[in-house]
Amino acid sequence: MKKLLLAAAIAIALVPAALAHEYKLGDLTIGHPFARATPPGAKVGGGYLTIENRGTAPDRLVSVTSEASPASELHEMSMTNGVMTMRPRTAGIEIPAGGKVELKPGGLHVMLVGLAKPLVKGEKFKATLVFEKAGSVDVVFNVEAIGAGSATGNDPGAHAH
Repeated sequence: MKKLLLAAAIAIALVPAALAHEYKLGDLTIGHPFARATPPGAKVGGGYLTIENRGTAPDRLVSVTSEASPASELHEMSMTNGVMTMRPRTAGIEIPAGGKVELKPGGLHVMLVGLAKPLVKGEKFKATLVFEKAGSVDVVFNVEAIGAGSATGNDPGAHAH
């Protein structure tokens, strides 16, 4: 019985580690890249993650390429006078020194344009993030449910692409 309880406790403790994934690039830590599943026929999707800068100088995410789509753009969504607007961030996304930025539904995000096929829950795809100072890093995006929200996956009511 003690062995069974110990095994169960270990399995429960490992679940968050299995769900979360992060990458390091110099002073930057990229946390839990994920995308929402898309319905059949969708031509765009959204990618989300967190970026923490533990350095003393700011950096900037300038581009993303992915095997899921031929084009990827950095976008920002915002609510103005009750109207949701989305616009490209052509200058990239600044990561302040000692700060953290979350790309999430309803805010900053990666727009995957021209999806080759639907994003399916449980699948993964590779992408490369390019930073102004730190350079580039290869990451893997986990595809989560259509309603997945923040980079911790806890906001099922957030805006979908």
